[in-house]
Amino acid sequence: MNKKEIAEIKKQFTERHCSISRICGCYVDGEKNIKTTFKQPFLSLDTEEMFKYFEILRKSLSGTIGKNLSTLDFPLESEEEGGPQDFLLKLRNSALTDDDLLQDYYDRIISNYDYVGNYLILVIHDTYDIPGKTADGLAMEDASDEVYEYILTSICPVNLSKPGLSYDAQDNIFVNRIRDWVVEMPETAILFPAFNDRTADIHSVLYYSKDANDLHVPFMDTLLSCEVPMTSTSQKETFATVIEETIGDSCDLELMKNIHDHLTQMTEESKEQNEILTFDRDEIKQLLLDAGAEDELFEMYDNMYETIADPHAKVYASNVHHARSFDVKTPSVSIKVDPMRTDLIEKKVVDGRDCLVIALDGDVEVNGIRIS
Repeated sequence: MNKKEIAEIKKQFTERHCSISRICGCYVDGEKNIKTTFKQPFLSLDTEEMFKYFEILRKSLSGTIGKNLSTLDFPLESEEEGGPQDFLLKLRNSALTDDDLLQDYYDRIISNYDYVGNYLILVIHDTYDIPGKTADGLAMEDASDEVYEYILTSICPVNLSKPGLSYDAQDNIFVNRIRDWVVEMPETAILFPAFNDRTADIHSVLYYSKDANDLHVPFMDTLLSCEVPMTSTSQKETFATVIEETIGDSCDLELMKNIHDHLTQMTEESKEQNEILTFDRDEIKQLLLDAGAEDELFEMYDNMYETIADPHAKVYASNVHHARSFDVKTPSVSIKVDPMRTDLIEKKVVDGRDCLVIALDGDVEVNGIRIS
């Protein structure tokens, strides 16, 4: 799913556009015991409560694609009778009215979700009439010919509110505040099916993790059986290691400037086409070649890559490329350069020492003070 598709679904979590049919919940304590469950029509909630749930649901689809949000494809075996995809499809088709299916779903989550403390499992069912769009991308609200039926699961920590003092208006005094168990924003969420190309894709899910470096891999692997993506940190480390291992001593400042410029251009093009820029093993190789790396450096590339990462895993450009700056670091100095002006820095030998030379273009400030 891309940004526009995610934003389109998030738009439904407002009072004006809401079409959520049912909300269900299961409160679990730190010992994995179910304390209570509930199920009710969403529109029967009072307004204030409804808005609190809207906030949780929107947060469940927030963050950066490739970091907090990942579209995961089901393997074929998971779509067989009794597989994870088959189970989610039955749950979706039941519109959350089958108590046995719902309880089975809660049990699967509780058995596999590794979390220390209390948490709330929220599940909603919705049917969204997808509006048609004109050739220039404008929505036609009265021209819907397809319905996107989905369930969204949000797993939210439940913690005691912080201690403190509160004002008692009746007695006109300050007293110790009563601590309550408060539902916090979700740690993990699952949207099934995915909303790819503005239509239901029952072969994929959108997975959300608040912590981009803790994807709850065992939970994801067991509950969904989808291929686990690399964390954002792993993607960045993999990309750096591949370049260092492949290019070696030939990796100089000019080559990195070229790689940066190519990534900047490709990122801009992908934004214009509303696409998510990713790289696999072969695409990283082509990027390095386009940036000026020599062909002979890639003789052992495929074997080397497989020792570092899954050759089919995707690396998101947003995790390895900073479009707003070009960073140069030494043990003692850190420099940030306008990504469009990498031509201002170069490496030179000055008085027998390797130096970074920065062309002074305009005023120069030191600690916010302009100097001559």
